[in-house]
Amino acid sequence: MGRPTVVTLPGDGIGKVITPEAIRVLRAVGFDADFVPADIGWDFWVNEGNPLPERTVELLAKHRLGLFGAITSKPKAEAAAELSPQLRGKGFSYFSPIVALRQRFNLDVCIRPCRSFTGNPLNFIRRTRNGFEEPSVNAVIFRQNTEGLYSGVEWTNPPEAVRSALALHPKFKPFAKVPGEDLAVSARIITRSACRRILDAAFAYARRFGYSSVTVCEKPNVLRETSGMVEEEARKIQKEFNDITLRSTNIDAQMMWLTKNPEDYGVVVATNLFGDVVSDAFAGLVGGLGFACSGNIGAEVAVFEPTHGSAPKYAALDPPIVNPIAMILSAAMLLDHVGEEDKARRIRQAVAAVVREGRVRTYDMLRLPGGPDVIRQGAATTTQMTDAILAQLDSED
Repeated sequence: MGRPTVVTLPGDGIGKVITPEAIRVLRAVGFDADFVPADIGWDFWVNEGNPLPERTVELLAKHRLGLFGAITSKPKAEAAAELSPQLRGKGFSYFSPIVALRQRFNLDVCIRPCRSFTGNPLNFIRRTRNGFEEPSVNAVIFRQNTEGLYSGVEWTNPPEAVRSALALHPKFKPFAKVPGEDLAVSARIITRSACRRILDAAFAYARRFGYSSVTVCEKPNVLRETSGMVEEEARKIQKEFNDITLRSTNIDAQMMWLTKNPEDYGVVVATNLFGDVVSDAFAGLVGGLGFACSGNIGAEVAVFEPTHGSAPKYAALDPPIVNPIAMILSAAMLLDHVGEEDKARRIRQAVAAVVREGRVRTYDMLRLPGGPDVIRQGAATTTQMTDAILAQLDSED
């Protein structure tokens, strides 16, 4: 491919802090790309009534590659209250711009690696008969990104046509007389084609990177139709990857086994809500959201992001204190996506070396409550952590 253009979407809060740090690292490894900033987030909701302006959508459609920071989302009433006075009462309704991007470009495959780094004081440790041990966690969660309970098909006080349709199901009978204003409905929508895409991507990833199994994490004993369809398609796909073992767990049991034997899991596949839950749970075992990276992959467009939020209370701190590693690892995933695997490997090795050495640690790695005084207590700033990673990259040259 030619010289790529990366659309940078800092967004809100700490997204504006960590995005430039990731760009510094990408440039340091020699990634020859143009970086074009784009508008997204709360400020554009407040002032334009649209947190995802069409000009940003057009940029992504053109360049097909995005690096996203974080957004602030608030409940319906709070969002409406913060809209500029001249825009109120004109039919504007807040929506999550990252969810909208996933649906607009069908970024239906979400990949969330959760790998522990040796020496990270936040790694999961468990008790054994003879003391304690620190299992090596190397799980990669494939989350279906556009369907399920996040599809956005929901109502409070559903229309009569919806109630009539629901009444066709015998299990709706206990709710038939509930007043409309007291009834809220969200639809869990699963399609066979989306199941196949996420499962095919997961099995292909397992084969490419040497994982021996793919685990489907659902709830088919209760959600018989939707989770059942995922399980059915998984069995079909596995026949095309007969060197990879197919395993199945229930989401609730998986949360228990997560802290019992996390090292037993490699590639895990789940629908949208369950994938959100299990990926955050695995992230907690490898250092928390400061280490949690992800990619949203479609047929044409891909957007890479850390999975943490915008943390606005930290955004204005000077110097900044947030951990940039999740964003930097997301940038490494972007490099993998465009075929720059060697550059991605160098970034991950540099991060691993800095964490292992333990000389530079952000406040979360020191288990300190976030605040302006953490620097005085020995925590590295955001910039200092990036500087340490850059120094490690320099030492490898």
